[in-house]
Amino acid sequence: MTVDILTEASTRVNMLSMRLIQQIDERCCPPVLWSALDEADADRLAGALRVVADPARLRLLSMIAARPGAESCVCELTEPLGLSQPTVSHHLRVLHEAGVLDREKRGRWVFYRLNPEPLRLLRSALEPSVAVA
Repeated sequence: MTVDILTEASTRVNMLSMRLIQQIDERCCPPVLWSALDEADADRLAGALRVVADPARLRLLSMIAARPGAESCVCELTEPLGLSQPTVSHHLRVLHEAGVLDREKRGRWVFYRLNPEPLRLLRSALEPSVAVA
């Protein structure tokens, strides 16, 4: 089992980048392959893609989707992911703030569930405008 330790400097960097992540919605995700993106659209889409462009976050999404009911608690994710609880919680918070995960508090635990719409928006942003032969 590996233990990851966040230093004060790395925590500041992680929190700074977290402020740059916005909600994944229709405005963030213009179709890339339909026409040239302007700078603002490219910045918004890049911010949205950063949400899922992390191996730990991709694994979390797949692990939650594979669970019964497509939901999970952080306590069920730390060991299989091999990361500490605070690190897993950080990644879950980033995914939640971007709208990719919904969360529900049940007693002491918070359960996370996939919200498929933001992922559909990201996928559609990368689809070609016409069928490629």
